[in-house]
Order: sequence, then C-alpha cells, then structure tokens
Amino acid sequence: MIARRSLLGGVGAAIALGMLPGMTHGAPLAKVKALGAIRIVVYQNNRPWSWEEGGKLVGLDVDMAHAIAEKLGVRADIAQLVADESADDDLRNGVWKGGLLGFSPGDLMLHVPFDRGFAARNDQVAIIAPYYRESFALAGKGGAVDLEGMPTEWRGRKLAAELDSIPDFYLIGSFGGVLAKDVTHFMSGSEAVSAVTEGKADAVLASRAQIEEVLHRAGDNAQGVKLRKRPLPAFASPGWDIGMAVKENSRTLGDAVEEIVTAMAASGQMKALFTRYGVDWVPAQAAG
Repeated sequence: MIARRSLLGGVGAAIALGMLPGMTHGAPLAKVKALGAIRIVVYQNNRPWSWEEGGKLVGLDVDMAHAIAEKLGVRADIAQLVADESADDDLRNGVWKGGLLGFSPGDLMLHVPFDRGFAARNDQVAIIAPYYRESFALAGKGGAVDLEGMPTEWRGRKLAAELDSIPDFYLIGSFGGVLAKDVTHFMSGSEAVSAVTEGKADAVLASRAQIEEVLHRAGDNAQGVKLRKRPLPAFASPGWDIGMAVKENSRTLGDAVEEIVTAMAASGQMKALFTRYGVDWVPAQAAG
C-alpha cells in the first residue's frame, strides 16, 4: 500500500506513480516499481506449491514468486493465505478486498484456476499467465493394487485421499460407495501420498504434482510406486490450468507478469523450476 504521506505530496507524486485521472491503468506497475517490492500471495500448507519447512517458506510457487520479482527488479514480499470455502472467496481475500482478520490483499496471487467461467464471475480481478496443467492421478506400490483395473477391484485395499477433496468424493461415492470403508483420510494430498511410500496405504488418488514431489522426496522408499496410465472410469475431472491474478485495474502489472511467465516457459526456466521438486512441468492448455 502506498504510504499516506506519498499521496499528500502533491501533483508531482501523483504523476510519478501514474495516479492522475486517465492514468489509472499505469498505476499498479508503477507503484510496484516505486516501492521496490511486490506483495505476492500464495496458499498456506499447499505442498508442493507453498509450505513452511525449517522456518522457511518454500515450494514451486514460492520459487516462482521470487523469479517474477527478480525479473521486475523488485523484492518479493510473500504472504500466505489460508484457503477459504471457495476459490472465489480466496480471490476476494487475497487480491481485491482483503480478509476479515486483517489480511492485506496482494499485488499478485498465484495458484488461481485459469477458467473462463470462473474469471467471468470474478470481475474484480484479471486472471492471467497460465503456467501449469494440473490433473489427478492414481499411484500404488508393488502388486497390492491392480492400478489399471476397475476401482471395484480395489475393495479391501487401503486407499488414501485428502479429506473432502475431489479424489475423496470419487473414492467414497462412486460405484455405489463400495470403497467408502477402505478410504483413509489425510489433511493434505501430500500426506496421503506419503502414506503409500511409508507402507501405510496401498494406493493414493491425489494431484499429479503432489505425487511426483513426494516420490522425488522419498527417494529409495518410492521404489516400486507406479502411476495408473489409463483414465479412471467415471472420473469427472480431466485436469485444469493454473494461473495468477491481479486486481482488475492492475493490467499493466498483469501484462508485465505475463511476459515474464511466457519467457520463463520459452527459455526452459519454468521446466527447471519444476524439476527441482521432481515435478514434470506440463504447460497449461490455455498458454497455447
């Protein structure tokens, strides 16, 4: 937020920050440059995208936030947002209004669904820069589960899923609920995947990024863990693009970030960023 004394400094300060009438579209990027910092919002406890480890904030989105700030020539001020009941609520809290408990909105928010319908009903923001195509996958260890078989064949096996997630609803609700008693719930998809590498579950349904990062981190303990190759029957989610969001009147900042993300993809920097976490970078479909 621009300091109040800057706003009281007269017309000169307003011109410098692009805030005179008719210049509102230039303000956001100019503000970031003038302050020398960009406030970037990421989700709390969202491994492998953003989480705390050893008192330090790490993850794919955290590294991307630093890369974007560096290319803008400013410092990254990264804030963690606790997920609300919906992604719409998260945009309100994280981008254009702020949270009820005093959370200040950011200049840029990462890990936002890049979807036309979602964007249309959130007209206070501009959703930009799709940078990854996410999807769900099934993984299992050894011969405990026939990964390529029908889900009804997994009855009696230990299945892991994040509580109240799409994988959870699929496993407990599909096929007449025959697998409901076999599902063990975890607070995150990454914890559910770790249950397989630690021998506490036979198979897990989670996001591909969660699975790949955990297998990378598990090292030798991940030997024998494989992913299903065929689509899951009656599974409604074919995947989704992940992008970013800025305030609707921050188009100049959005344009600059889009140029950075496009360049990172073209140069191989994006792929390298994902590789550090063992995740295969899949370009967003909307990115062309």
